[in-house]
Order: sequence, then structure tokens, then C-alpha cells
Amino acid sequence: MGLETAQKRSRARYTTLAMLVIASAVALADRANLSIAGSAMSAELGISPVELGFLFSAFSWAYVAGQLPAGWLLDRFGAIRVYGIALFGWSVLTLAQGFIGFGPVGWVVVILFALRFLMGFVEAPLSPGNSSITSSWFPVSERGTATSIYNSAQYVAVLVFVPFMGLLVGHVNWESVFWVMGVIGIVLSVVWAKTMHMPKLHPKINDLELAHLQEGGANVDGNVVQGVRRKARIADLKIFLTSRQMLGIYVGQYCLASMQYFFLTWFPIYLVKGRGMDIVDVGFVATLPAIAGFIGGILGGVISDALTRNGYSLSVARKVPFVTGMLLSSSVLFCNYVDSTYAAVAFVTLALFGKGLGAVNFALIADTSPRHLVGFAGGLFNLFGSISGIVTPIVIGYAVAVTGSFTQALWFVAAHGMIAAVSYLFVVGKIKPVQADSEPQPAR
Repeated sequence: MGLETAQKRSRARYTTLAMLVIASAVALADRANLSIAGSAMSAELGISPVELGFLFSAFSWAYVAGQLPAGWLLDRFGAIRVYGIALFGWSVLTLAQGFIGFGPVGWVVVILFALRFLMGFVEAPLSPGNSSITSSWFPVSERGTATSIYNSAQYVAVLVFVPFMGLLVGHVNWESVFWVMGVIGIVLSVVWAKTMHMPKLHPKINDLELAHLQEGGANVDGNVVQGVRRKARIADLKIFLTSRQMLGIYVGQYCLASMQYFFLTWFPIYLVKGRGMDIVDVGFVATLPAIAGFIGGILGGVISDALTRNGYSLSVARKVPFVTGMLLSSSVLFCNYVDSTYAAVAFVTLALFGKGLGAVNFALIADTSPRHLVGFAGGLFNLFGSISGIVTPIVIGYAVAVTGSFTQALWFVAAHGMIAAVSYLFVVGKIKPVQADSEPQPAR
């Protein structure tokens, strides 16, 4: 009877997860497109390394500013709706970046900075939206794996889109990267509007799957409390910022994001300028660390959920893959001590595998947040990672400009892995839900 029941259960949650992966992959490719087009753009438009560093960080300045408003919007209007509108908006802004070469020469950097800044603000609902939708569609025992799968989208972006964008730069022009990716995102936003729903409204979910989600602790009703106009409150912010556990988790996210932003921004340029590779070859070589990151990301979630099912505490289940992964990510430092480009790529590959393991930390948003604050909590969590997205590209840009090499930059990135591991081991403590005010109730 159990086998028969399992066979009849619908699988709408998996198609929902697939859409999160695809949308996230497009979003992360849009963040990385400047790093692929950057060498050709800087040569043609006269953009310096320091200016390029600021352009890389422009997205993150707005992404930081948009996190808490995005979290509130997700909780107020629903993750599916807000996410879909954001997907359309950032795709239009991506498309527009392909036209900056036609503008006034002296204003190129300013205009491009403004477009990247706006894109960061519009894309702010992405990460907290993923967490919110996952909390609604997956029970606790499956959430670590689901979280790791949608986080693997950054590697899908590299595997699928980076070689493709490298070919566009090498065989068409750098502008085509932005035009093509913008159109892909706009088309995807239409598909999103037609196919994405919350569990109780999904046309292809059956009672067995819905019961499976409810019994497993999934938030099937979403975060929107009907009849309540939820307001952003300072008290909500205080709940998280006065928790030692959450502050330790935020430090870990800041450090993990440093490796991510190095890989998405400066790594292709490191291979071109630091290792003398051709940009077309870079597009394909960059897939090796991405494959390792993808495997690490899936493995981190699988290990975490396996530990949970075998009776280990949530603290052990989340900390083991995270701490191990962050220690491995520090291996990027050894790129400074090898002459072979392939050896350097091998160390970055190991580091990205570790970073993938650590991405299980995104599951902690749903693990620790009150139901009515999942979007807000996801925005706050992602805010700390986004600050790293500001700091890392700028620090690397100055380091390269001042020293003429990537040596100090790699030291900087590697140190973050060690700090993240220490934070989880000695600051976070036991992982448990934070205490909050009672959930708002609809008017009677």
C-alpha cells in the first residue's frame, strides 16, 4: 500500500524547483555577463581595472539596498508574483546594457554603472524568493537538498551560459551577450507567469502530495496572511540582529559570498590577464570549477538531509557540510604557488566544490525563521552576502591595479573560508528557530 501510494503522489514540487533553477541560472548569468564581456569592453571603451571593479560592484550596491524591501514585498504580495515581475524587469535592464556603446563616450561608465545598479535593485527578490518558495513547496526532510539544487543554478549558469557568452564575444561582439541574455529572460518571465503557483493553487498537485508537504512542515499557504496588510517593523529586524546564532550565520553568508563573487566577476579576467588565456577558451575552462561546484552543492544538501533522517540534530546536519566546504574553499590560496594554469584551475575547482558544499546554509532561512517572516529573513540573510558582493570586486580591483597581480586578491578570498568555518564552529551555537511575536491574524 505504501509503494502504491508513493507511485500515485504527484510531483509538482519538482517542476516548481526546476523553474527556480532555470530562473536563478538566468539571473546569475546576467550578473556574470559583464565578466565575460569585460575584457573586450574595457579594451574598446577604455575602462580601467579600478573602474571595472566598481562596475562589478554596482549590482551589489543596489542588491544590498533592495534586500529588506524585497523581503517585505515577498511577504506582503506573495513570492510567485513578486519574483515574476522582478524576472521581467532585470531582463529588460540586461538587454539595455548592450546599447551603451552607442551612447556618449564620456558617459559610458556612468550609464553602465546606473544600469547595473538598477538591475541589482530589481533582482533583489531572487534569493529570498527562492527560500520562500522552497519553504512552501518542500518538507523539512527534503529542504536541504532542494535548497542545494536551486543554489546549484550559479553553476548551471556557468556550465550553460558562460561558454555560450564566450562564443558570442569571440565570434559576434560583446554587445550580443547582453541582447541575447535579455531576450532569454523576458521569454522566461512569460513562462513563469503561466506555470508557477503556490501549492494549494497548483493545477497539477494532488491531495497526496499536498498532504506530504503539510505533514512534513512545508508552509503550503505561503507567507501572505489573507486580510492582513503587513507592515515592515523595526521589531522584526531586531529579532534577527539581536540573536548570536543569526549573526554567526550572517558572517558565514558574507564569507561564502566572497568566493561566489570572485568566481562570477574576476575569475575570467584572472585567467585572461593573470594566466594569459584566450577569452573563448576561458568560457570552456570555467566550466570545470562550475561542475565541481554543482556536484558539491547537490552533495551538501544530500549529506545534510541524510544526517537529519538518521537522527542527527539540525545543528550537525547543517554545520558538517558548511564547515567542511568553507575550509576547502580556502584552497584557492594555492593558486599563488603554482606556475601551471591547469594547476591553478584545479585549485579553484576544489575551492568551488567546497563553496558548493557550504551552500546548504540557505536552508537555514526556513529552518530558523517564523512563518510570516520567511521573506524578510531571506532578504536580511542575503543582504550580508550582497555586502560581500560590493567589497570583494572593489578590493580585488584595487589589489590588481596597485600590485599588477592577483596574489593579494587570492589571499583575501581564501581568508573568508577560514573565517566562515570559525563563525559556525564558535559563534552560531545550536541551530533553532528564533523567537518572534505571534503571527498576524486576519481581521474578523
